[in-house]
Amino acid sequence: MSTPVLTAINFYPVKSLTGCTADEAVVEPWGLAGDRRWMLADGDGHMITQRQDARLALAAARPLPGGGVRLSAPGQEPLDVAVPDPAAQDTVTVQLFRDKVEGVPAGPDADAWLSGYLGGPARLLHMDDPATRRQIDREYANEGETVSFADGYPLLVTTLSSLGTLNDLIAEGDHPEEGPLPMNRFRPNLVVDNTAPWAEDDWRRVRIGEVTFRAVKLCARCIVTTTDQRTAERGKEPLRTLARHHRIGKGVIFGTNLIPEHTGAVRVGDDVEILG
Repeated sequence: MSTPVLTAINFYPVKSLTGCTADEAVVEPWGLAGDRRWMLADGDGHMITQRQDARLALAAARPLPGGGVRLSAPGQEPLDVAVPDPAAQDTVTVQLFRDKVEGVPAGPDADAWLSGYLGGPARLLHMDDPATRRQIDREYANEGETVSFADGYPLLVTTLSSLGTLNDLIAEGDHPEEGPLPMNRFRPNLVVDNTAPWAEDDWRRVRIGEVTFRAVKLCARCIVTTTDQRTAERGKEPLRTLARHHRIGKGVIFGTNLIPEHTGAVRVGDDVEILG
């Protein structure tokens, strides 16, 4: 088999909105530069993601100079949102799974835009200091290792061979019409080619380009993966097939979570070295 290679880089400026592709990216201690530094919360301070509202799949966020974002969605005029000044206002506490995390409100224009699109109270928050705001679960991370508004870990890696095998299994199942699935269902940061199917399940350390990562936890998948990222329609796949063929422990698994050991750059075409 050929040497494993990095074939795609993705980052998601606003959690659960459509992301962006890149030919190269800077790896910061808490994830790719610009990845999930913004998120949505409801009027009670709970996260809003595609789990709660599939329509977020149709909304997009594109980075602007200085860390801001340009929001766009069907039926909405695009809106440019600048990074808010944390010194000018109080932070807001948002419930992100089991974590309570502080975010800086983007302001009334962004909140009105999002509330109008979703049809209910929504506000946009920015993580001003990812070095201090949110510690990674210490069962899997070292003291002081932090993460952005991502689900739990700085980066997610998947492989094309695993996707190919999954799509073959869907095609052999009772509802082949629900496949094949594109990789965007899984919203990875890094996609690797030239591996055996499910090889990433066994990785412990991996070097990609300039950066070495610890592979700390397999990624148990949720309802977001059943959401067509082009239409926001939900189906049964891939959870149905993963439950039959790739259940590990209590989760249905696709991909593995990474914590960088140091900063650096990754580029499409970089060799991927499995260190353990």
